[in-house]
Amino acid sequence: MVIAGIKGKKEQIVTKELTAEVVGSGTLPVYATPAMAALMEQTAYESVEPYLKEGEGTVGSLLNISHLSPSVVGAKIICESELIQVEGKKLVFHVKASDEAGIIGEGEHVRFIISEEKFMEKAASKASC
Repeated sequence: MVIAGIKGKKEQIVTKELTAEVVGSGTLPVYATPAMAALMEQTAYESVEPYLKEGEGTVGSLLNISHLSPSVVGAKIICESELIQVEGKKLVFHVKASDEAGIIGEGEHVRFIISEEKFMEKAASKASC
């Protein structure tokens, strides 16, 4: 059962592949906002996976974050999520990422619990359009 209070934590080392100049979100060799966003989503969904029923998953629907400070190649990023609200199948998380110097980004992430089979059927039906 998915209930408020579930927490997640993941770590990532900034590599050249995760920089803005390589990802395409900028021209500088610093941790890319899209990389931080992906880490935040991954941290949130992995935190609730053990509480889902067989055949269920979650999909992201909103990511409202601020990237507050740059991180260089080699920096260790620690991402934390906390499920702060459950409304039926809607899950609202507070997410934040930090490096050795402090918080680099934070915000809110919304996910929905879905039936993976039904979701993929819907996705496949769009391919025929």
